[in-house]
Amino acid sequence: MMTDAMTARLKPAQSGRATLVAVLDIGSTKICCVIARLSPRPEGRSLKGRSHVAEVIGFGYGPSSGIKSGVVTDLDKAEHAVRTVVGMAERAAGLTVQSVVVNVTAGRLGSETFSATVNLGALEVERADIQRVLRAVNGRSVRPERSIIHALPIGYALDGQKGIRDPRGMVGEQLSVDVSVISAETLAMRNIELVLHRCHLQIEALVATPYASGLSTLVDDEAQLGVACIDFGGATTTVAVFSEGQLVYADAIAIGGHHLTLDLARQLSVSVADAERLKTMFGSVLPGQADERELIPIVPVGALQDEAPGQIPRSHITRVLRPRIEEVLTAVRDRMHATGMMDVCGRRFVLTGGGSELTGLTEVARRLLARNVRSGRPMGISGLPDMAKGAAFATVTGMLIYPQVCGQEYAEPRTGVKLTGTDGYLARVGSWLRSAF
Repeated sequence: MMTDAMTARLKPAQSGRATLVAVLDIGSTKICCVIARLSPRPEGRSLKGRSHVAEVIGFGYGPSSGIKSGVVTDLDKAEHAVRTVVGMAERAAGLTVQSVVVNVTAGRLGSETFSATVNLGALEVERADIQRVLRAVNGRSVRPERSIIHALPIGYALDGQKGIRDPRGMVGEQLSVDVSVISAETLAMRNIELVLHRCHLQIEALVATPYASGLSTLVDDEAQLGVACIDFGGATTTVAVFSEGQLVYADAIAIGGHHLTLDLARQLSVSVADAERLKTMFGSVLPGQADERELIPIVPVGALQDEAPGQIPRSHITRVLRPRIEEVLTAVRDRMHATGMMDVCGRRFVLTGGGSELTGLTEVARRLLARNVRSGRPMGISGLPDMAKGAAFATVTGMLIYPQVCGQEYAEPRTGVKLTGTDGYLARVGSWLRSAF
């Protein structure tokens, strides 16, 4: 089971050794499972932190069910959807998955920065001292109702001298650390865990959705100089801010691309499926010169087969979509101003996620945020099918990169494998025998 302490169960990918990893993106509109082989990267130019080359060997994709805004709403439907998608990936890869890396969007995702200081007594900094100062942060940051997903040391200081990346071997009186802690509500993640256990899958690690999206779409200089990555998901929009190469802020807003579809369905009195088609084919948030003259056929809900379809000008779709997009971008801007992150992120925003492919979104974001804005697509992964190379698959691609960078995080020492007890291996075998025979 998950704990409230800073734990990372995932073993970092070791340089020089190949490994297999399975990742599962549980979204509100789609579920995607990817099985990949991480092979050591040959010498040469590569993105920072990419020690391995990810080659996709199994891919599964399907509509989401029983999930809303990352929260489980129907256990049976969610279990069936996950089983279907994971089964597709397993058949393509020719192997059975036992544990997966899973994304987290639900549970009021949030971030805080904690600091702690320990005395060294004018001695050299050793690994034990670093663990000691990180445990001090851990003790202050854990709360019973929230679980920590990531604990990223973003900077050390020795006797007040900041900007130290690795203090080991240095001499000083006091060692301080600032840790960015990303957390979410425990109960929301317990339900995700429950769905996966019903599918006989263990959680290898949890990854915050905006962190994964940032890992797959940002280039080195952006993360170093300061950047904000906005992931427009199906029912949730998430934000991550990177500075000096580290994640320093994460947030989530419960509005996404599916809300645009529902707005269209209500305003035009069409079915949700037709509204999604209209949004995809004709949706834009910038008015065009010919939009008033271009007429689009629509079929109202409940119309008879022999009834002639109605017509609306294309500009009407723009007038429905634009207020909702402005609402999301304004909420992101206001939250970042309130936390001081608009200054930390520099002058650059990267938009990704399925909703970011809406025509004209980057221009509207540029005007509202008053920053440089670009579209972000996943980079550096081979073997993905063509349909999975777009911005909608940035999160699942980022989770393939996560095993290469998770060694930066603070993790409690692993406990031994549990063989007996309510959740031990022998107990699980016993329950399986009882249910099977």
